Amino acid sequence: MILTYLILIIYALLLLIVFLYSLVQFDLYLKYRMQSQKRKIKQFKSWPKVTIQLPVFNENYVVERLINQVVQLDYPKEKIEFQVLDDSTDESMIKTIKLVENYQNLGINIKHIWRKNRVGFKAGALKEGLKKAEGEFIAVFDADFMPSSDWLKKTIPHFSNEKIGVVQTRWGHLNREDSLLTKIQAFALDFHFTLEQVGRNLSKHFINFNGTAGVWRKTCIIDAGNWQGDTLTEDLDLSYRAQLKSWEFVYLEGVVAEAELPAIMSATRSQQFRWNKGAAENFSKNFKKVLQSSEVSLRTKIHSFFHLLNSSMFLVVLLLAIISVPLLFIKATHPELKWFFYAMSILGISTILFLIVYWKSFKSINEQSKVNFFEFIFLFISFFSAAMGLSLHNSIAVLEGHFGKKSAFIRTPKLNNVLENNTYIKKQISVVNILEVCLAIYFAFGIYSAFRLNEYGLLFFHVMLFLGFSFVSYKSIFSK
Repeated sequence: MILTYLILIIYALLLLIVFLYSLVQFDLYLKYRMQSQKRKIKQFKSWPKVTIQLPVFNENYVVERLINQVVQLDYPKEKIEFQVLDDSTDESMIKTIKLVENYQNLGINIKHIWRKNRVGFKAGALKEGLKKAEGEFIAVFDADFMPSSDWLKKTIPHFSNEKIGVVQTRWGHLNREDSLLTKIQAFALDFHFTLEQVGRNLSKHFINFNGTAGVWRKTCIIDAGNWQGDTLTEDLDLSYRAQLKSWEFVYLEGVVAEAELPAIMSATRSQQFRWNKGAAENFSKNFKKVLQSSEVSLRTKIHSFFHLLNSSMFLVVLLLAIISVPLLFIKATHPELKWFFYAMSILGISTILFLIVYWKSFKSINEQSKVNFFEFIFLFISFFSAAMGLSLHNSIAVLEGHFGKKSAFIRTPKLNNVLENNTYIKKQISVVNILEVCLAIYFAFGIYSAFRLNEYGLLFFHVMLFLGFSFVSYKSIFSK
Protein backbone atom coordinates (compact mmCIF):
# COMPACT_ATOMS: atom_id res chain seq x y z
CA MET A 1 0.00 0.00 0.00
CA ILE A 2 2.95 2.32 0.64
CA LEU A 3 4.10 1.86 -2.97
CA THR A 4 0.57 2.64 -4.17
CA TYR A 5 0.46 5.92 -2.29
CA LEU A 6 3.97 6.80 -3.45
CA ILE A 7 2.92 6.33 -7.08
CA LEU A 8 -0.18 8.45 -6.53
CA ILE A 9 1.83 11.25 -4.91
CA ILE A 10 4.36 11.27 -7.77
CA TYR A 11 1.53 11.21 -10.31
CA ALA A 12 -0.19 14.18 -8.65
CA LEU A 13 3.03 16.21 -8.48
CA LEU A 14 3.86 15.55 -12.12
CA LEU A 15 0.35 16.52 -13.24
CA LEU A 16 0.62 19.70 -11.17
CA ILE A 17 3.89 20.63 -12.91
CA VAL A 18 2.28 20.14 -16.32
CA PHE A 19 -0.70 22.22 -15.22
CA LEU A 20 1.52 25.09 -13.99
CA TYR A 21 3.50 24.97 -17.24
CA SER A 22 0.25 25.18 -19.24
CA LEU A 23 -0.80 28.23 -17.18
CA VAL A 24 2.48 29.97 -18.05
CA GLN A 25 1.92 29.22 -21.73
CA PHE A 26 -1.65 30.50 -21.47
CA ASP A 27 -0.36 33.71 -19.92
CA LEU A 28 1.81 34.21 -23.02
CA TYR A 29 -1.23 33.51 -25.18
CA LEU A 30 -3.20 36.29 -23.44
CA LYS A 31 -0.34 38.73 -24.07
CA TYR A 32 -0.04 37.60 -27.69
CA ARG A 33 -3.72 38.30 -28.26
CA MET A 34 -3.32 41.84 -26.94
CA GLN A 35 -0.30 42.77 -29.05
CA SER A 36 -0.52 46.38 -30.14
CA GLN A 37 0.43 48.25 -33.27
CA LYS A 38 3.82 48.00 -34.93
CA ARG A 39 6.81 49.58 -33.22
CA LYS A 40 7.72 53.09 -34.27
CA ILE A 41 11.33 53.19 -35.39
CA LYS A 42 13.66 55.90 -36.59
CA GLN A 43 15.88 55.47 -39.59
CA PHE A 44 19.62 55.94 -39.28
CA LYS A 45 20.92 59.05 -41.04
CA SER A 46 23.29 56.70 -42.83
CA TRP A 47 23.38 52.92 -42.80
CA PRO A 48 25.80 51.55 -40.14
CA LYS A 49 28.37 48.92 -41.01
CA VAL A 50 27.22 45.33 -40.59
CA THR A 51 29.18 42.09 -40.42
CA ILE A 52 27.38 38.94 -41.57
CA GLN A 53 28.78 35.87 -39.82
CA LEU A 54 28.22 32.48 -41.44
CA PRO A 55 29.37 29.69 -39.08
CA VAL A 56 29.76 26.47 -41.09
CA PHE A 57 31.12 23.01 -40.38
CA ASN A 58 31.19 20.33 -43.10
CA GLU A 59 28.25 21.80 -45.02
CA ASN A 60 28.98 20.37 -48.45
CA TYR A 61 25.34 20.33 -49.60
CA VAL A 62 24.27 23.83 -48.57
CA VAL A 63 27.30 26.13 -48.27
CA GLU A 64 27.10 27.26 -51.91
CA ARG A 65 23.38 28.03 -51.58
CA LEU A 66 24.04 29.95 -48.36
CA ILE A 67 26.83 32.18 -49.69
CA ASN A 68 25.06 32.82 -52.99
CA GLN A 69 21.98 33.92 -51.06
CA VAL A 70 23.51 36.21 -48.44
CA VAL A 71 25.69 38.16 -50.88
CA GLN A 72 22.43 39.27 -52.50
CA LEU A 73 21.37 41.19 -49.39
CA ASP A 74 20.26 44.68 -50.34
CA TYR A 75 22.62 46.92 -48.37
CA PRO A 76 25.29 49.50 -49.28
CA LYS A 77 28.27 47.56 -50.58
CA GLU A 78 30.78 49.58 -48.58
CA LYS A 79 28.81 49.03 -45.34
CA ILE A 80 28.65 45.25 -45.33
CA GLU A 81 31.22 42.57 -44.55
CA PHE A 82 30.80 38.78 -44.83
CA GLN A 83 32.70 36.33 -42.64
CA VAL A 84 32.58 32.63 -43.48
CA LEU A 85 33.57 31.07 -40.15
CA ASP A 86 34.64 27.70 -41.45
CA ASP A 87 35.52 24.94 -38.99
CA SER A 88 35.22 22.28 -41.70
CA THR A 89 37.40 19.19 -41.81
CA ASP A 90 36.18 17.72 -45.11
CA GLU A 91 36.23 18.58 -48.82
CA SER A 92 33.50 21.19 -48.38
CA MET A 93 36.23 23.63 -47.33
CA ILE A 94 37.69 23.58 -50.85
CA LYS A 95 34.32 24.50 -52.32
CA THR A 96 33.90 27.26 -49.74
CA ILE A 97 37.33 28.79 -50.40
CA LYS A 98 36.66 28.88 -54.16
CA LEU A 99 33.29 30.54 -53.62
CA VAL A 100 34.83 33.17 -51.33
CA GLU A 101 37.65 33.87 -53.81
CA ASN A 102 35.15 34.25 -56.68
CA TYR A 103 33.14 36.83 -54.78
CA GLN A 104 36.30 38.62 -53.62
CA ASN A 105 37.24 38.99 -57.30
CA LEU A 106 33.84 40.61 -57.86
CA GLY A 107 34.61 43.22 -55.23
CA ILE A 108 32.58 41.69 -52.38
CA ASN A 109 34.01 42.20 -48.88
CA ILE A 110 33.98 38.54 -47.89
CA LYS A 111 36.55 36.64 -45.84
CA HIS A 112 37.17 32.96 -45.15
CA ILE A 113 38.21 32.35 -41.53
CA TRP A 114 39.41 28.84 -40.66
CA ARG A 115 40.52 27.59 -37.24
CA LYS A 116 42.94 24.77 -36.62
CA ASN A 117 40.66 23.34 -33.95
CA ARG A 118 37.02 23.63 -32.90
CA VAL A 119 37.60 25.00 -29.40
CA GLY A 120 34.26 26.30 -28.16
CA PHE A 121 32.55 24.88 -31.27
CA LYS A 122 30.09 27.40 -32.78
CA ALA A 123 30.56 29.84 -29.89
CA GLY A 124 34.32 29.69 -30.43
CA ALA A 125 33.95 30.37 -34.15
CA LEU A 126 31.66 33.36 -33.54
CA LYS A 127 34.05 34.73 -30.92
CA GLU A 128 37.03 34.35 -33.24
CA GLY A 129 35.19 36.15 -36.02
CA LEU A 130 34.16 38.94 -33.67
CA LYS A 131 37.82 39.80 -33.04
CA LYS A 132 38.17 40.73 -36.72
CA ALA A 133 34.66 41.99 -37.41
CA GLU A 134 34.46 45.44 -38.99
CA GLY A 135 30.75 45.92 -38.35
CA GLU A 136 29.01 47.78 -35.56
CA PHE A 137 26.28 45.15 -35.84
CA ILE A 138 26.71 41.39 -36.22
CA ALA A 139 24.14 39.30 -38.10
CA VAL A 140 24.35 35.49 -37.88
CA PHE A 141 23.01 32.91 -40.34
CA ASP A 142 23.41 29.15 -40.01
CA ALA A 143 24.26 27.17 -43.11
CA ASP A 144 20.68 26.20 -44.01
CA PHE A 145 19.22 29.73 -43.97
CA MET A 146 18.13 31.82 -46.95
CA PRO A 147 17.26 35.39 -45.89
CA SER A 148 15.36 37.63 -48.29
CA SER A 149 17.25 40.51 -49.92
CA ASP A 150 15.49 43.15 -47.76
CA TRP A 151 16.18 41.36 -44.46
CA LEU A 152 18.87 43.76 -43.22
CA LYS A 153 16.87 46.87 -44.10
CA LYS A 154 13.97 45.50 -42.06
CA THR A 155 16.07 44.73 -38.98
CA ILE A 156 18.88 47.29 -38.68
CA PRO A 157 16.59 50.36 -38.19
CA HIS A 158 15.43 48.94 -34.84
CA PHE A 159 18.91 49.61 -33.46
CA SER A 160 18.29 53.36 -33.67
CA ASN A 161 17.23 52.85 -30.05
CA GLU A 162 20.59 52.52 -28.29
CA LYS A 163 19.10 50.22 -25.62
CA ILE A 164 18.43 47.50 -28.19
CA GLY A 165 21.06 44.77 -28.11
CA VAL A 166 19.42 42.14 -30.34
CA VAL A 167 16.86 41.94 -33.13
CA GLN A 168 15.59 38.40 -33.75
CA THR A 169 13.41 37.36 -36.68
CA ARG A 170 11.11 34.40 -37.26
CA TRP A 171 12.22 31.20 -38.95
CA GLY A 172 10.38 30.03 -42.04
CA HIS A 173 10.55 26.46 -43.33
CA LEU A 174 11.75 25.61 -46.84
CA ASN A 175 10.72 21.95 -46.60
CA ARG A 176 7.67 22.12 -44.32
CA GLU A 177 5.55 19.92 -46.56
CA ASP A 178 8.14 17.22 -47.31
CA SER A 179 7.01 14.66 -44.72
CA LEU A 180 5.12 14.16 -41.49
CA LEU A 181 8.41 14.62 -39.63
CA THR A 182 9.03 18.07 -41.14
CA LYS A 183 5.37 19.08 -40.64
CA ILE A 184 5.59 18.18 -36.94
CA GLN A 185 8.81 20.16 -36.49
CA ALA A 186 7.35 23.17 -38.29
CA PHE A 187 4.24 22.98 -36.10
CA ALA A 188 6.35 23.07 -32.93
CA LEU A 189 8.74 25.80 -34.11
CA ASP A 190 5.87 27.97 -35.33
CA PHE A 191 4.44 27.92 -31.82
CA HIS A 192 7.77 29.08 -30.38
CA PHE A 193 8.29 31.77 -33.02
CA THR A 194 4.79 33.20 -32.74
CA LEU A 195 3.18 32.85 -29.35
CA GLU A 196 6.22 32.29 -27.11
CA GLN A 197 8.64 34.82 -28.57
CA VAL A 198 5.99 37.51 -29.11
CA GLY A 199 4.35 36.90 -25.73
CA ARG A 200 7.62 37.10 -23.82
CA ASN A 201 8.85 40.13 -25.76
CA LEU A 202 5.62 42.09 -25.26
CA SER A 203 5.60 41.21 -21.57
CA LYS A 204 9.21 42.39 -21.16
CA HIS A 205 10.21 38.89 -20.10
CA PHE A 206 13.55 37.38 -21.13
CA ILE A 207 13.52 35.99 -24.65
CA ASN A 208 16.30 34.25 -26.52
CA PHE A 209 18.33 34.87 -29.61
CA ASN A 210 17.72 31.71 -31.63
CA GLY A 211 21.30 31.19 -32.78
CA THR A 212 20.61 32.43 -36.30
CA ALA A 213 18.49 34.86 -38.32
CA GLY A 214 19.16 37.66 -35.85
CA VAL A 215 21.41 40.69 -35.37
CA TRP A 216 23.50 41.65 -32.36
CA ARG A 217 24.93 45.02 -31.45
CA LYS A 218 28.65 44.28 -31.16
CA THR A 219 29.02 46.25 -27.92
CA CYS A 220 26.17 44.19 -26.41
CA ILE A 221 28.02 40.93 -27.10
CA ILE A 222 31.19 42.25 -25.48
CA ASP A 223 29.40 43.86 -22.54
CA ALA A 224 27.54 40.61 -21.78
CA GLY A 225 30.78 38.61 -21.62
CA ASN A 226 31.14 37.53 -25.26
CA TRP A 227 30.34 34.11 -26.70
CA GLN A 228 31.09 31.24 -24.31
CA GLY A 229 31.28 27.56 -25.21
CA ASP A 230 30.50 26.01 -21.82
CA THR A 231 26.91 25.13 -22.83
CA LEU A 232 25.52 23.55 -25.99
CA THR A 233 23.15 26.48 -26.52
CA GLU A 234 25.50 29.44 -26.60
CA ASP A 235 22.70 31.58 -28.03
CA LEU A 236 20.41 31.12 -25.00
CA ASP A 237 23.36 31.67 -22.66
CA LEU A 238 24.45 34.99 -24.17
CA SER A 239 20.80 36.10 -24.40
CA TYR A 240 20.29 35.74 -20.67
CA ARG A 241 23.62 37.34 -19.80
CA ALA A 242 22.80 40.31 -22.05
CA GLN A 243 19.31 40.82 -20.61
CA LEU A 244 20.71 40.60 -17.09
CA LYS A 245 22.88 43.54 -18.17
CA SER A 246 19.64 45.39 -19.05
CA TRP A 247 20.01 45.15 -22.82
CA GLU A 248 16.64 45.05 -24.59
CA PHE A 249 15.65 42.58 -27.30
CA VAL A 250 13.30 43.11 -30.22
CA TYR A 251 11.46 40.22 -31.81
CA LEU A 252 10.02 40.71 -35.31
CA GLU A 253 7.32 38.15 -36.04
CA GLY A 254 6.64 39.68 -39.45
CA VAL A 255 10.21 39.32 -40.75
CA VAL A 256 10.93 35.76 -41.85
CA ALA A 257 14.17 33.99 -42.80
CA GLU A 258 13.58 30.68 -44.55
CA ALA A 259 15.52 27.63 -43.40
CA GLU A 260 15.71 23.86 -43.81
CA LEU A 261 14.18 21.54 -41.23
CA PRO A 262 15.97 18.27 -40.40
CA ALA A 263 14.56 15.82 -42.92
CA ILE A 264 15.58 12.58 -41.23
CA MET A 265 15.12 11.29 -37.69
CA SER A 266 18.84 11.03 -36.90
CA ALA A 267 19.29 14.74 -37.68
CA THR A 268 16.21 15.61 -35.64
CA ARG A 269 17.51 13.60 -32.70
CA SER A 270 20.93 15.29 -32.73
CA GLN A 271 19.31 18.74 -32.87
CA GLN A 272 16.85 17.88 -30.12
CA PHE A 273 19.60 16.48 -27.91
CA ARG A 274 21.70 19.63 -28.26
CA TRP A 275 18.79 22.02 -27.68
CA ASN A 276 17.43 20.16 -24.66
CA LYS A 277 20.76 19.51 -22.98
CA GLY A 278 21.82 23.10 -23.62
CA ALA A 279 18.66 24.47 -22.03
CA ALA A 280 19.26 22.39 -18.90
CA GLU A 281 22.88 23.59 -18.78
CA ASN A 282 21.65 27.17 -19.02
CA PHE A 283 19.25 26.67 -16.14
CA SER A 284 22.18 25.62 -13.96
CA LYS A 285 24.35 28.47 -15.22
CA ASN A 286 21.95 31.41 -15.36
CA PHE A 287 18.75 30.98 -13.35
CA LYS A 288 20.38 31.72 -9.99
CA LYS A 289 21.50 35.07 -11.41
CA VAL A 290 17.96 35.80 -12.61
CA LEU A 291 16.53 34.83 -9.22
CA GLN A 292 18.98 37.05 -7.34
CA SER A 293 18.60 40.09 -9.58
CA SER A 294 16.72 42.95 -7.91
CA GLU A 295 16.00 44.44 -11.34
CA VAL A 296 14.03 41.42 -12.60
CA SER A 297 10.33 41.30 -11.71
CA LEU A 298 8.79 38.31 -9.97
CA ARG A 299 6.62 37.61 -13.02
CA THR A 300 9.68 37.55 -15.27
CA LYS A 301 11.49 35.27 -12.81
CA ILE A 302 8.59 32.82 -12.99
CA HIS A 303 8.58 32.90 -16.79
CA SER A 304 12.37 32.51 -16.88
CA PHE A 305 12.10 29.48 -14.59
CA PHE A 306 9.76 27.71 -16.99
CA HIS A 307 11.61 29.03 -20.05
CA LEU A 308 14.94 27.57 -18.94
CA LEU A 309 13.26 24.38 -17.70
CA ASN A 310 11.23 23.98 -20.88
CA SER A 311 13.25 20.96 -21.97
CA SER A 312 12.83 19.34 -18.55
CA MET A 313 9.15 18.83 -19.37
CA PHE A 314 10.28 15.81 -21.41
CA LEU A 315 11.45 14.17 -18.19
CA VAL A 316 8.11 14.98 -16.54
CA VAL A 317 6.22 13.45 -19.48
CA LEU A 318 8.41 10.33 -19.47
CA LEU A 319 7.85 9.74 -15.76
CA LEU A 320 4.10 10.32 -16.16
CA ALA A 321 4.03 7.84 -19.00
CA ILE A 322 5.91 5.12 -17.15
CA ILE A 323 3.74 5.24 -14.02
CA SER A 324 0.50 5.56 -16.02
CA VAL A 325 0.31 1.80 -16.67
CA PRO A 326 0.53 0.79 -12.98
CA LEU A 327 -2.12 3.45 -12.32
CA LEU A 328 -4.59 1.43 -14.38
CA PHE A 329 -4.21 -1.48 -11.97
CA ILE A 330 -4.33 0.74 -8.89
CA LYS A 331 -7.58 2.30 -10.07
CA ALA A 332 -9.10 -1.09 -10.89
CA THR A 333 -8.14 -2.70 -7.58
CA HIS A 334 -8.75 0.25 -5.24
CA PRO A 335 -12.27 1.58 -5.78
CA GLU A 336 -11.93 3.55 -2.53
CA LEU A 337 -9.43 5.82 -4.35
CA LYS A 338 -11.86 6.97 -7.03
CA TRP A 339 -12.03 10.38 -5.39
CA PHE A 340 -8.32 10.84 -6.10
CA PHE A 341 -8.69 10.16 -9.81
CA TYR A 342 -11.71 12.47 -10.03
CA ALA A 343 -9.65 15.19 -8.34
CA MET A 344 -6.71 14.63 -10.71
CA SER A 345 -8.99 14.87 -13.73
CA ILE A 346 -9.42 18.58 -12.92
CA LEU A 347 -5.75 19.09 -13.79
CA GLY A 348 -6.62 17.71 -17.21
CA ILE A 349 -7.62 21.27 -18.07
CA SER A 350 -3.97 21.67 -19.10
CA THR A 351 -4.81 19.75 -22.30
CA ILE A 352 -7.49 22.31 -23.13
CA LEU A 353 -5.06 25.15 -22.47
CA PHE A 354 -2.47 23.56 -24.78
CA LEU A 355 -5.14 23.17 -27.47
CA ILE A 356 -6.02 26.86 -27.22
CA VAL A 357 -2.47 28.19 -27.36
CA TYR A 358 -1.35 25.94 -30.21
CA TRP A 359 -4.53 26.71 -32.16
CA LYS A 360 -3.73 30.42 -31.87
CA SER A 361 -0.22 30.00 -33.26
CA PHE A 362 -1.50 27.69 -36.03
CA LYS A 363 -4.07 30.29 -37.08
CA SER A 364 -1.48 33.05 -37.00
CA ILE A 365 0.92 31.17 -39.29
CA ASN A 366 -1.84 30.14 -41.69
CA GLU A 367 -3.75 33.43 -41.78
CA GLN A 368 -3.11 33.86 -45.50
CA SER A 369 -4.67 30.51 -46.33
CA LYS A 370 -7.80 28.67 -45.29
CA VAL A 371 -7.35 27.38 -41.75
CA ASN A 372 -8.41 23.77 -41.40
CA PHE A 373 -9.29 22.79 -37.82
CA PHE A 374 -9.11 19.06 -38.61
CA GLU A 375 -5.60 19.52 -40.03
CA PHE A 376 -4.69 21.33 -36.82
CA ILE A 377 -6.04 18.48 -34.65
CA PHE A 378 -4.07 15.96 -36.71
CA LEU A 379 -0.85 17.97 -36.33
CA PHE A 380 -1.52 18.63 -32.63
CA ILE A 381 -1.91 14.92 -31.88
CA SER A 382 0.98 13.97 -34.16
CA PHE A 383 3.31 16.53 -32.56
CA PHE A 384 2.53 15.55 -28.98
CA SER A 385 2.77 11.84 -29.85
CA ALA A 386 6.19 12.35 -31.46
CA ALA A 387 7.30 14.49 -28.51
CA MET A 388 6.31 11.65 -26.19
CA GLY A 389 8.21 9.24 -28.43
CA LEU A 390 11.34 11.38 -28.07
CA SER A 391 10.89 11.81 -24.32
CA LEU A 392 13.42 9.10 -23.36
CA HIS A 393 16.07 10.46 -25.73
CA ASN A 394 15.47 14.05 -24.63
CA SER A 395 15.27 13.15 -20.94
CA ILE A 396 18.78 11.71 -21.14
CA ALA A 397 19.91 15.02 -22.66
CA VAL A 398 18.18 16.97 -19.88
CA LEU A 399 19.70 14.84 -17.11
CA GLU A 400 23.18 15.19 -18.63
CA GLY A 401 22.66 18.95 -18.72
CA HIS A 402 21.50 19.24 -15.12
CA PHE A 403 24.26 16.96 -13.79
CA GLY A 404 26.98 18.75 -15.72
CA LYS A 405 28.09 15.98 -18.06
CA LYS A 406 29.98 17.64 -20.92
CA SER A 407 29.71 16.54 -24.54
CA ALA A 408 30.73 17.80 -27.95
CA PHE A 409 28.60 20.13 -30.06
CA ILE A 410 27.11 17.71 -32.61
CA ARG A 411 25.99 19.67 -35.65
CA THR A 412 22.66 19.01 -37.28
CA PRO A 413 23.45 17.87 -40.85
CA LYS A 414 21.86 20.04 -43.54
CA LEU A 415 20.94 17.82 -46.44
CA ASN A 416 19.32 20.05 -49.11
CA ASN A 417 17.16 17.03 -50.08
CA VAL A 418 20.26 14.95 -50.87
CA LEU A 419 19.44 11.63 -49.20
CA GLU A 420 21.09 9.10 -51.49
CA ASN A 421 24.81 8.53 -50.89
CA ASN A 422 24.87 11.39 -48.38
CA THR A 423 28.20 11.34 -46.55
CA TYR A 424 26.67 12.99 -43.46
CA ILE A 425 24.00 10.35 -42.87
CA LYS A 426 25.30 7.71 -40.49
CA LYS A 427 22.82 5.27 -39.06
CA GLN A 428 23.79 3.53 -35.85
CA ILE A 429 21.38 1.60 -33.64
CA SER A 430 21.93 2.44 -29.98
CA VAL A 431 20.72 1.14 -26.62
CA VAL A 432 18.29 4.07 -26.51
CA ASN A 433 16.71 2.90 -29.78
CA ILE A 434 16.16 -0.54 -28.28
CA LEU A 435 14.65 0.95 -25.12
CA GLU A 436 12.28 3.02 -27.26
CA VAL A 437 11.05 -0.17 -28.94
CA CYS A 438 10.55 -1.69 -25.49
CA LEU A 439 8.53 1.35 -24.41
CA ALA A 440 6.32 1.04 -27.50
CA ILE A 441 5.59 -2.56 -26.44
CA TYR A 442 5.05 -1.40 -22.83
CA PHE A 443 2.36 1.08 -23.90
CA ALA A 444 0.78 -1.49 -26.19
CA PHE A 445 0.39 -3.52 -23.01
CA GLY A 446 -1.19 -0.44 -21.42
CA ILE A 447 -3.77 -0.34 -24.23
CA TYR A 448 -4.47 -4.05 -23.80
CA SER A 449 -4.80 -3.59 -20.03
CA ALA A 450 -7.37 -0.83 -20.47
CA PHE A 451 -9.73 -3.23 -22.24
CA ARG A 452 -8.94 -6.09 -19.89
CA LEU A 453 -9.63 -3.97 -16.78
CA ASN A 454 -12.43 -1.94 -18.34
CA GLU A 455 -10.55 1.26 -17.39
CA TYR A 456 -10.46 3.69 -20.32
CA GLY A 457 -9.44 6.98 -18.66
CA LEU A 458 -5.85 6.74 -19.92
CA LEU A 459 -6.54 4.90 -23.16
CA PHE A 460 -5.99 7.85 -25.50
CA PHE A 461 -2.81 8.79 -23.64
CA HIS A 462 -1.48 5.25 -24.07
CA VAL A 463 -2.44 5.20 -27.75
CA MET A 464 -0.48 8.42 -28.30
CA LEU A 465 2.49 6.99 -26.39
CA PHE A 466 2.39 3.77 -28.41
CA LEU A 467 2.17 5.66 -31.71
CA GLY A 468 4.87 8.13 -30.66
CA PHE A 469 7.44 5.55 -29.62
CA SER A 470 6.59 3.38 -32.63
CA PHE A 471 7.02 6.33 -35.01
CA VAL A 472 10.34 7.39 -33.48
CA SER A 473 11.61 3.79 -33.42
CA TYR A 474 10.67 3.12 -37.02
CA LYS A 475 12.16 6.39 -38.27
CA SER A 476 15.34 5.82 -36.23
CA ILE A 477 15.97 2.20 -37.15
CA PHE A 478 14.41 1.54 -40.56
CA SER A 479 14.06 4.90 -42.28
CA LYS A 480 16.83 7.11 -43.62
